[in-house]
Amino acid sequence: MSSIPSSVSSATNHSYEDTSIIEGLVLPLADHCFHCGDPVPQPPFYAEILGQSREMCCMGCQLAAQSIVEAGLEQYYLDRSEINRTASLPTQLTRLEVYDHDEIKSQFVYAQDGMSVAELSVNNLRCAACTWLIESRLDELEGIGKCQVNLTNQRMRVIWDENKLPISRILAVINEIGYEAKPYRQDTHEAMLARHNNQMLLRLGIAALGSMQAMMYAVALYFGEYSDMLIFQRDFLRWVSLFVSTPVFFYAGIPFFTSAWSAIRARQVNMDVPVSLALIITFFASLYATITGQGETYYDSVSMFIFFLLAGRYIEHNARLKAATMANDLVVVEPVLVQKVAEDKSAAEHILQQLKENTSQQDEAIEDNAQKGSSVAAEVMPDFMQRMDANVHQLTSRIAQDWQQARNKQNAQSQAEDDVELKKMVTAHSLQVGDIILVEAGSEIISDGILLSSTATVSQSLLTGEGDLIIKSQGDYIVGGAQNDSQPFEMLVTALPKDSQIGLIDRLMNRAMSEKPKLAQQADKLARWFVARILVLSVLVFVGWYIVDPSQAIWATVAVLVATCPCALSLATPIALTVSTNRLASYGFLTTRGHTLQTLAEITHVAFDKTGTLTYGKPNLLNIELITPKSQTETDDLSLTAQKDTLLAIAAALEVGSRHPIAHALLTAAYQLHLPSTQAVQHYPAGGVKAMIDGTVYRIGHKDFALDRTDNSANDIDANDDLTIDLVAQRASSAVVLSYQNTDSKKWQALACFYFNDKVRDSAQSMLDTLKELGIESVMLTGDPSPQALVMAESLGMQAAYNGLSPTDKVNHIQQLQANGAVVLMVGDGINDAPVLAAADVSTSIAGAADLAQVSSDSIILNGQIEAITAAKRISDKTERIIKQNFRWALAYNSIVLIPAALGYVPPWLAAIGMSLSSLFVVLNALRLKRA
Repeated sequence: MSSIPSSVSSATNHSYEDTSIIEGLVLPLADHCFHCGDPVPQPPFYAEILGQSREMCCMGCQLAAQSIVEAGLEQYYLDRSEINRTASLPTQLTRLEVYDHDEIKSQFVYAQDGMSVAELSVNNLRCAACTWLIESRLDELEGIGKCQVNLTNQRMRVIWDENKLPISRILAVINEIGYEAKPYRQDTHEAMLARHNNQMLLRLGIAALGSMQAMMYAVALYFGEYSDMLIFQRDFLRWVSLFVSTPVFFYAGIPFFTSAWSAIRARQVNMDVPVSLALIITFFASLYATITGQGETYYDSVSMFIFFLLAGRYIEHNARLKAATMANDLVVVEPVLVQKVAEDKSAAEHILQQLKENTSQQDEAIEDNAQKGSSVAAEVMPDFMQRMDANVHQLTSRIAQDWQQARNKQNAQSQAEDDVELKKMVTAHSLQVGDIILVEAGSEIISDGILLSSTATVSQSLLTGEGDLIIKSQGDYIVGGAQNDSQPFEMLVTALPKDSQIGLIDRLMNRAMSEKPKLAQQADKLARWFVARILVLSVLVFVGWYIVDPSQAIWATVAVLVATCPCALSLATPIALTVSTNRLASYGFLTTRGHTLQTLAEITHVAFDKTGTLTYGKPNLLNIELITPKSQTETDDLSLTAQKDTLLAIAAALEVGSRHPIAHALLTAAYQLHLPSTQAVQHYPAGGVKAMIDGTVYRIGHKDFALDRTDNSANDIDANDDLTIDLVAQRASSAVVLSYQNTDSKKWQALACFYFNDKVRDSAQSMLDTLKELGIESVMLTGDPSPQALVMAESLGMQAAYNGLSPTDKVNHIQQLQANGAVVLMVGDGINDAPVLAAADVSTSIAGAADLAQVSSDSIILNGQIEAITAAKRISDKTERIIKQNFRWALAYNSIVLIPAALGYVPPWLAAIGMSLSSLFVVLNALRLKRA
């Protein structure tokens, strides 16, 4: 993967052909990065250095090494005496500037609303104050839009203007305040967390050994006070205690000191400031007593204090990691290697261009329908979805067929050559739009694309929660994150892996857990307020004790600093939010905004759309009502059933190639009938379909379209005066009319009316009953003008229902409820209901995988199970209770322990135990949400 120019490469190989020249080269451990010494992923990155291919841990190190080589600075690797992440690079270049390279940025930076967004891994985060320190420091930089740090996942999300600020500057500022940030990648992120965990465990082990030894000598010193121990014996035990405590203080305790120093250097305070002050005061006061022989020593307290703090943080760290891992289970780790067969850039560009044009037309049609209100557009789904889907599918099918024909021809010419080509392996991140890849049976589908093989069977359970296998045909859309459950197939890549649907889910979840609700912000603010007051209070305690009893001044001050540190307070909210967010995800309820959980706990009303929300959005044909024109008697001799079958076949023929729900219902009903061929097919937005069959022109769509009734004409009104669509009598939810054009009069005459019913979701009734038991009112807001919508709402026991609403009408209803003090959850389809979803206090959408990119709601129900709403309400209520319990416990503990500590009744080692147990209680209490 090296990009060294041939001239430089050959010179390099020649210069270092003699291995004796590089005998003094410092080499890393096996499976560690040659550049920085970190563990390498599998497979690793590579760079050509000193005539050999060297393993690299990430693309940043790879490009840094290549830049060094291409600049003629390979001597850097011969001159360095150690390998570590902080080793200085040649003055001509810095490692962080490599991340400004376009190829590097494309791996982890994406655009959003005109700004750049990056997902980063952050090391050395210890408490909520650490996240606040990073956020506040970055907010000072010009060009930063928003910075959100996730303590639980050790990740951050930053939004900034790249024209004002390079990403390298952001990373440099984070490093300057004592934290390490690098682009997020799941495998390297997990390796970083594992490395950090091992370091914590090593420090914990050293602290445990040191505290045990120091305690042994402390026992001897305590007993010596009562048995007239000789001075030289006492001094000997003190020096030995100093010896065993020194590594505990200077190695095991270093995380507290570095964190505190970073905060002080940034003119801020965090949880480690009072802890570090307590440790430093205690250790150096004991050192002074050891050297002068005057006063008491507390090496055992220092060692035990560090041990208990590390033990508490180690348990807390692993609990947070366990909670964070639940979210990672939802996201596929992309295959590292894939089989690339060929590429067809022009075909991919053609498909993407067609999709772009369709999206533009769709947005225009939605705006037109929104302005028109609920007259025509509300009766039937806008027909632009038919035309556009058909256009794209025709294009993809033609491309797939052309590819398959070329493939078969190639196989016939040279099977051996083809076999070699199929074995070509490439890394996942090197895939480009237009590549053609082979997906093996049982493997994950790395990205979105178009199926080129004849058929495929895939499972989208990860995306939708539905375990049913889906059969895909040639030219169909394949979603990234699905699994191939049948034979191998070939597909055309239409999106980069990071832009696939599963990549989008990961972004949405990370955004949700990065955003802080008001409750978390209040907790962080309160914790910082506590730290500042603790420091002031400790000074007052020291002054008071110095006046009363100077010998107790230091130890009472240390006890106050330790016992009242608000670590538990800072953990009260984030750990509970993380566990509950991941628990909701296991129900298929994906929160995409940070405030969702808090607002769900406060809702008083739930407003529902009807089609696709309370119903499945998949209409079934209920009945065909024949309408015999006065001028047509040719079919009078046919039986009623035969007439219906004939007209059904005509209607279904008009809908061939469409993916509209009505079209699907007609084609399903006519699957055993012979469909006549059609010519001159035309699709009309918000109208229907027009085509010619055997010389006769037909239309199918809503009533006014089928009869060609426009504002300026009233064609054939007399002939169709008796045409009445009675949805209530038919117990239907929608209807379309089939008509034909009379060749003599050129007027349109109705032939039949097709009635459809959209089945209510099986779990809708139980869900609404549960909401009613919780005292939450349910309201239906639907654009369907039919009275049947109100009948359905009444049968479901909903408190209120409104039909025939335009998008503006729906927003007005929501705002009216809010004006009366209601907190409203809006449940819609995520696309057509975008305005009302945005207007509600909190919103959720029942969306399929293909809808995710257009979802504007605060949460998504991925599996189509509407009962997830009641689960979300239950979990949000329990989350609120647990957060309040954690708050009460943390505040009560800090308040209760303050007085005994200030009065000198709490020794420093006992204060450390109390603080650690307090934090542990908060974590374990939050973990109860895993069973919610």
